[in-house]
Amino acid sequence: MTDFDAIDALLAGARKEVPLPPAQERRALREELNVSRAQLAQALGVGPSTVGGWESGRDPSGEVREKYAYFLSGARNKLAAEETEEATVEEAGDGPAAAPEDAVCADEEGSAGPDGEVAVLDAPQPCVLCGQPARHQVAGFAQHLDPAECGTAEPPRSRREPRSPARAGVKVVPVGRRMQTADSPDLIGAAVTRALDEHAGDVEAATKALLKRAIPDAMALLDHSRKGGRYDVIAHPWLPDILRKQTARGADQVWEARPKWSRPELPPGEHEVTALDINGAYLSALKTHLPLGQLEHSTGNHHDRRRSGIHLITPPAWEHDACLPNPIGSRDEPGPLWVTEPTLRMLLRLSGPKYGLCDPPEIHESWTSGATEGLLEKFRVALKDARDRAIATGDEVTLEYVKAMYSKFVSTLGESNYNRELYRTDWMHIIRSQAFANLWWKAQRAYDEGLLVVRAMGTDELHVIGDWRAVFPEGRGVAEVKVKDVYTVGTPDSAG
Repeated sequence: MTDFDAIDALLAGARKEVPLPPAQERRALREELNVSRAQLAQALGVGPSTVGGWESGRDPSGEVREKYAYFLSGARNKLAAEETEEATVEEAGDGPAAAPEDAVCADEEGSAGPDGEVAVLDAPQPCVLCGQPARHQVAGFAQHLDPAECGTAEPPRSRREPRSPARAGVKVVPVGRRMQTADSPDLIGAAVTRALDEHAGDVEAATKALLKRAIPDAMALLDHSRKGGRYDVIAHPWLPDILRKQTARGADQVWEARPKWSRPELPPGEHEVTALDINGAYLSALKTHLPLGQLEHSTGNHHDRRRSGIHLITPPAWEHDACLPNPIGSRDEPGPLWVTEPTLRMLLRLSGPKYGLCDPPEIHESWTSGATEGLLEKFRVALKDARDRAIATGDEVTLEYVKAMYSKFVSTLGESNYNRELYRTDWMHIIRSQAFANLWWKAQRAYDEGLLVVRAMGTDELHVIGDWRAVFPEGRGVAEVKVKDVYTVGTPDSAG
């Protein structure tokens, strides 16, 4: 095979990527067909979160991109055909529905009627009637020539369930060991609508009223998301003294590893620094290992990944403060300290063979319980989806309401007079620490991708030098970042 043959073969096999509709339209097409993310993900061989990413703006590639484009094209054609059919029915009144003018039925010989033209497609396209792959085009629309191949053809009565003279059945989905209805009420949307109605459309007054109700409404949403759940939650467990405030205005003994770090030195020259804002930091942190029941005491230098809680450790020495923040945050006092599950897991991971950035921490004692990472997942997803919809539609009322729900939910889990329904100080510390850990991992990713990390603050502020858009997607979504500030440090003269 000559070089020219190889080039010819490459050109023959090369093709442009299949175009995809805008992200907002992708989600709308799926939802209008009542197809869940999980159903589409299973058909495409990916995870539901991957489909969610595509609907937020990320694009697939390769074969899965072609499959996804095929679904979206089929969904668009199917919805268009249904709209045409509905319009035809309306025009015909109570009489039998006529076939759509553009979707002319074709016989096996290829006759498409006096105005229709039949053509063989180079590649299968979704049938305008049933959405399944069809190899022919009739009057400009992909369509099956053989009615038996079309998904709209009814199977024999023996293979169908008997028709019910009553109403349509209720769609159900498995949740844990039980079944529940597939469609859940939109508690967030209903609350916003009600508030706007009560205040005659006054956005400011409605927002103010919703913020006051954020905590009880968040607890109601949590209760709803836990229906049919696999695990029962102990809402008011006995807690060890280390999780109780030492004084009325003081703090307990748990260290959350909050970062407050600045790079001590930059290379010579003038540098443009971008301060990035991490979206929905506490919302993302709801996905963390939470203890289910009452915490139990144990001793010894051992970590059980099936459990979660707080741990008394001697942290390892950190020798990378010149380029990365210390994973345990800004702490000057030496010696052992009580840390949460996310901090311990991060230290153990950083001490492992993949990173090797520090020695393993020494664990002295622990208060833990059996744990799961998905305890608040349905609650988190409901809030995230509402937030995404609010951003897409410019709904600032819902956006502020949702933000207050998850931020106040976290802040009132401890010794608070505002939340009497759930008293889990351990959860509050763990969720906060997970937010801090998430920020640290973003700093590490920036560093690993060649950016200069300049500052890391709290849960949502990361300052970097370099092409950060090549590392982090920009936007208002939970998985994206937005620019908070751009400033310059150093002087051109210092480059010499």
